[in-house]
Amino acid sequence: MRIVFMGTPSPAAMSLRRLIDDGHEIAAVYTQPDRPAGRGNKLTMPPVKEIALEQGIQVLQPEKIRTSEAIEQFRSFNADVAVVVAYGRILPKDYLTAFPHGAINVHFSLLPKYRGAAPVNWAIVNGETKTGVTTMQMDEGLDTGDILEQVETPIGERENAIELMARLGELGAETISNTLRRLDSLIPQRQDDSAMSIAPIMKKSDGLIDWNMSATDIERRIRGFQPFPSSFTTHGDKRVVIYSGMVESDNVDVQPGKIVEAKQRLVVNCGEGTQLVVEELQLEGKRRMAARDVLNSGAFAVGQHFGEV
Repeated sequence: MRIVFMGTPSPAAMSLRRLIDDGHEIAAVYTQPDRPAGRGNKLTMPPVKEIALEQGIQVLQPEKIRTSEAIEQFRSFNADVAVVVAYGRILPKDYLTAFPHGAINVHFSLLPKYRGAAPVNWAIVNGETKTGVTTMQMDEGLDTGDILEQVETPIGERENAIELMARLGELGAETISNTLRRLDSLIPQRQDDSAMSIAPIMKKSDGLIDWNMSATDIERRIRGFQPFPSSFTTHGDKRVVIYSGMVESDNVDVQPGKIVEAKQRLVVNCGEGTQLVVEELQLEGKRRMAARDVLNSGAFAVGQHFGEV
């Protein structure tokens, strides 16, 4: 098939690579503009762009896509279908109807659950035990189009959003490959709107740890809010980012946020009679480290608190 591909991050790049390997003709690639990244704020191209340039495919990075000129340029590629994977823009109707097979989206949830910008993160935060990939015929709604295919996968008990997203990227590439191969025989299925849930874009404030929550809820947020906004707290006037932890349920001290072990282990009281064993963290101005290595420096002491008291 002749395809216009629209996507930006690494999971999208996996799908682009698979479509190229499948022998499809990629007429053009749309991706987000290069952005500053890393400590040096160096201008960095999206992973999708890197693959497109390697393959000699035309790359477009429009700041605006709703102008008449942008729409006409899109139509001019005369593709059979647009494939959209985490592009980062809401497409107007003119894009969705430009080609004979419209636009097909790879969405990283089992729709209609977790419509929106951050389905992988919120699935972990909300304690889901499974997720998956959906290919969908796009319409003008927010992830409301008819379902073409779905593939489930379990969420590991300790799996964080970065790890899960990498797996789903591979699964998404396999699923869009299968969808396009079977496109003429697939029967689109309407979504059950009564079963829908929303996965909104995450805010920096979402990452602030509320130690009144149970350790289970905090641990899920630690895994789910990676790489952004991360889960963070304060220790004195310093910011502390927590990257992994383990739940314990033998708390007899009712002061949430209180450090109750700081020698061999870093253990913190949480709500509902639970405790969190912090395994990996980063002190402000320092590198990311195992908690036991931080404890060796004497950074924490029993009786101190994380967060506001």
